[in-house]
Amino acid sequence: MSKIPPLHGLRFAFGTLTVLPVRVTRWDREAARGGMLSAPLAGVVVGGIAASVGVLLLLSGAGALLAAVASAAVPAMLTRGLHLDGLADTADGLGSGKPAEDALRIMKQSDIGPFGVITLLFVLLAQVAALAEAYGDSWARGALAAVVSATAARLALTLAARDGVPAARPEGLGAAVAGVVPVGGALAVAAAVTVGAAAGGMLSGAYEAVRTAAAVVVAVAAGDLLSRHCTRRFGGVTGDVFGALAETAATTALVVMSLG
Repeated sequence: MSKIPPLHGLRFAFGTLTVLPVRVTRWDREAARGGMLSAPLAGVVVGGIAASVGVLLLLSGAGALLAAVASAAVPAMLTRGLHLDGLADTADGLGSGKPAEDALRIMKQSDIGPFGVITLLFVLLAQVAALAEAYGDSWARGALAAVVSATAARLALTLAARDGVPAARPEGLGAAVAGVVPVGGALAVAAAVTVGAAAGGMLSGAYEAVRTAAAVVVAVAAGDLLSRHCTRRFGGVTGDVFGALAETAATTALVVMSLG
């Protein structure tokens, strides 16, 4: 395997997973591998911006609910809503009950069906409710929840891009990143993110460290279950499925962070 400068991987991660002004200079599988391994770093940045907006609102006198809405809105804006759109399309495809080819066609349509609308509604409600619970406890816990959820969301993408997970279509983002990450590399990144999350939680005590690490583990487990189901159902992953995985992992992490 040839070496690729880390900068190309970072450009790929930020250029494809955020709207930040980063130009992707290489669009090949080596760059995609570096990008997907770097995906959690994009999550840290997205989560940090979301947390900053939420904390700023709290310091300005806003309540926990408004801070939660803002922190949930920022990741959507920083991805142009692509992950939420992918979640809705995947829900429509899965909910259709049709064969893989027909389900993929439904997912590719520009409109959103009833399964997509219902899924978006409850996912966003869950995210806002969990963030409001965290911000209501303290600004630090709310900020940590925002960062951890965004990072776990991108970690789910790293794991979904591991070797052995096929693409459902021969074109699109799913095909570009499917199977590019070695299993060992994906597990190493997952371990690093989990340890980093625990370290962040440790600032508030041992219990918070355990809960934060658990949030990452449960989030990526939920994402992996959805990835496996979509692979069986559609024959592989697509860009829409990656968006659904990110939102599923983010929501799961927030729910775990709100417990206790």
